[in-house]
Order: sequence, then C-alpha cells, then structure tokens
Amino acid sequence: MTEGSVCLDGEIRGGRHTMPIRIYYEDTDFTGIVYHASYLRFMERGRTNYLRLIGADHRALFEETAREAPGFAFVVRSMGIEFLKPGKMDDVLLVVTEPQDVKGASVTLRQRVMRGEDTLVEASVRVAFVSAGRAQRIPKPLRIAMQADRERTSAAS
Repeated sequence: MTEGSVCLDGEIRGGRHTMPIRIYYEDTDFTGIVYHASYLRFMERGRTNYLRLIGADHRALFEETAREAPGFAFVVRSMGIEFLKPGKMDDVLLVVTEPQDVKGASVTLRQRVMRGEDTLVEASVRVAFVSAGRAQRIPKPLRIAMQADRERTSAAS
C-alpha cells in the first residue's frame, strides 16, 4: 500500500475499526437519500472487515477455531439502531466499529455511520457464535483477539 492510500478493508485506529463507504445510486431510494436497509449492508461489511483486521481471517486462526467448533459462524442475535440524519448520493461515509462487550458466546459491537463529525446512524449489535446450529462459547483464539482489541479501544478512550 502506498502512502496516503486507504486499505479496501478499512483500518484500525485507536482500537476502532474505520471503513470508508461511498454512496452510489443503488444505495439510495428514489429521492437520492440512503435507503435504510443499505446501512445494514454497510455495517455488515464493517463487522466483517473488523474481524478480518484483528486476525479472524488468518487461515491458522480459522483452522484452530474449526477444530474446536466445526461448522462455526457468527450470527446477528440482536440489533438496536437509531437513524439520526440522512446520507445522500455521492457522500463518503465512515463506518466505525468498536467492541463493547465480549462474553462467552457473544460479542456486542457499537457501530456508527458518520459523515465527517455527524453521526447518521448508530447501532448496538450483539453477534452470537454458533456451531452445529447452537450457540457455543467463542473459541479461545478468537476471544483473545477480540478481547485484546476491546482493551486497546478502552485504553484509547
């Protein structure tokens, strides 16, 4: 990556994952305002890339996790969302993801979609770890990676 370029997956700064998103026509309703469900896609990308950047995409980590919990997946268990201001076509927004709470079988993430200093959407997302169709304790390597990132976030605040 060259100086001044931004990684496609975003980056972790101060313990928070940030990822820019440009708003395209397909993300909007007929008035040019971001369609509410588009924010869910943006936040999903943010969560996925957050996990990728803390190491959850590394082959060894996934192989170790697969041994402990075959057929594992993360699923959204609950989400509270507030739509505060509209996004518009051609805006460049920033999806911010930060861990709030890491428990045995779930993690709660705070997500915001920002335009500059303005928060457009804010959400609290509880994601559960499942294996073989049932909630399972988050495997140790993944839990350690998320806990370490949460501690970096707390220290940065």
